[in-house]
Amino acid sequence: MVNQKNKRKVYVVGHKNPDTDSICSAIAYAALKTKMTGIKHEARRAGLVNEETQYVLKRFGVKAPTLLSDLRTQVKDVDIRELEGLQGSISIKSAWEQMKQINLNTLPITRNNKLEGLITVGDIATSYMNVYDSAILCKARTQYRNIASTIDGEIISGNPHGYLLDGKVVMATSSPVGMKEFIKENDLVILGNREESHLCAIELNVSCMVICQNTEISELIKRLAEERQIVIIKTPHDSFTTSRLINQSIPVKYFMTKEGIFSFSMNDYVDDVKDVMAKKKFRDFPILDSKGNFQGFISRRRLLNVRKKQVILVDHNEKNQAVDGIDEAEVLEIIDHHRLSSIETIGPVFFRNQPVGCTATIISQIYHENGIEIDETTAALLCSAIVSDTLMFRSPTCTPLDEETAKELAAAAGVDIEELALEMFNAGSNLRGKSAEEICFLDFKQFRVGDKNVGVGQVNSMNADELKEIKKTVEPYLENAARSHSLEMIFFMLTNIITESTELLCFGPSAKEEMLLAYDLPLDSEEVVLKGVVSRKKQLVPTLVVALQQ
Repeated sequence: MVNQKNKRKVYVVGHKNPDTDSICSAIAYAALKTKMTGIKHEARRAGLVNEETQYVLKRFGVKAPTLLSDLRTQVKDVDIRELEGLQGSISIKSAWEQMKQINLNTLPITRNNKLEGLITVGDIATSYMNVYDSAILCKARTQYRNIASTIDGEIISGNPHGYLLDGKVVMATSSPVGMKEFIKENDLVILGNREESHLCAIELNVSCMVICQNTEISELIKRLAEERQIVIIKTPHDSFTTSRLINQSIPVKYFMTKEGIFSFSMNDYVDDVKDVMAKKKFRDFPILDSKGNFQGFISRRRLLNVRKKQVILVDHNEKNQAVDGIDEAEVLEIIDHHRLSSIETIGPVFFRNQPVGCTATIISQIYHENGIEIDETTAALLCSAIVSDTLMFRSPTCTPLDEETAKELAAAAGVDIEELALEMFNAGSNLRGKSAEEICFLDFKQFRVGDKNVGVGQVNSMNADELKEIKKTVEPYLENAARSHSLEMIFFMLTNIITESTELLCFGPSAKEEMLLAYDLPLDSEEVVLKGVVSRKKQLVPTLVVALQQ
């Protein structure tokens, strides 16, 4: 099996409700870090990909990152006890010897990698102490080669792959006359060195003769046994030792535990595993992969050495915007262009925050600083992110560095910025068939302001009529959105890229009044229209924070 440590990776992920910058920056930075470190860095997304970003990824032939919904530690983050499964046909003795060899009290019984059962020390003790049935070897369909191996014997005649299917185990200590009274056809008979007893056993048509103390077997006995297809096993042990050992040849599947097995998958969360373990007395629990294949065992002790997921955050440093379970993860880096907020880390991290219009601008700088060429596809993604976040350089968050970087990337990617922007914004504002919930949370961020949880969503469009239709759909839904996400206030920006203005939809106690006051608008205004306001990050959120804190 592959060692878990060799599969360690670092996730690069943006915020929930990801936009084009969040997705494209994660993809580009994961590729850069993999080249720089040789360690696998994998881009992930923390939510649904919006229409604009889908257009960008499809246009440049890039697959959307896999969803990362929770950063809590999982079973796959634990060094499980990796183990090959045993076949159900191996003997109790072989299982016991393996237990001693690897110092484990439980072994998995598998078939084609699928878990059939578990054999434990307790099961083996039961086979020794609580079995008084002389016919148990046939009931358990014990193979002759198992019997020979268990008693350190050698098969002299007969089919070693055959099974004892009928009869009981008998020790022939009496004379041939006495043997005929208790030995029946198909029995397995343990014999000494008397040839007359061997002949009697053949005459009674037993299925197997176990001859003790390495007694030489005559050619006559061998020939007669072959004619009747009787298995002969020669063992160096005396009859007492042989009779004591022979039950250990029973296949483990006969005594293994098949019912009431508690197993976990590689994707189960450690917290949930601990809850189950606390209620059960078992020492080891089997682990299965997504296809149900046995992977190994996990124990309480191994949970003490759980490895936290390693993650790099891009385009956010707000806890409310981060993937669930961020508190349990090891944050290695944060690359962002927003205000400093509430992400807390256990130790020091590399934190790069610049007052630019887009995270992709910072990622491009890091490529250049490390002398790594940006390939055509990555250049196209980063250029698209800058165009999106700066509204093609119209946003007040846009800096000369953003515009200069976007133009360099466009040249490297061979794209026309104006044509790209038009196609992106048209794709992003094409919301036909989407529900009010889907539209509301396409580009949505949550903030903690004082003692209030506040949400701000935004839709950008170049079409005023389209924004009116979106307003009709979204405005009645805001109350449900606030309730479902435990928000005191929600603000939704309907941003017209052409007129560079925003109509702000407000929900919550005094939400509209706060915004009218903040922007010095008449308190009797039916609509909150903010001229020149297109940026959530630089124009709306700072004003909102100041207003609510006052």
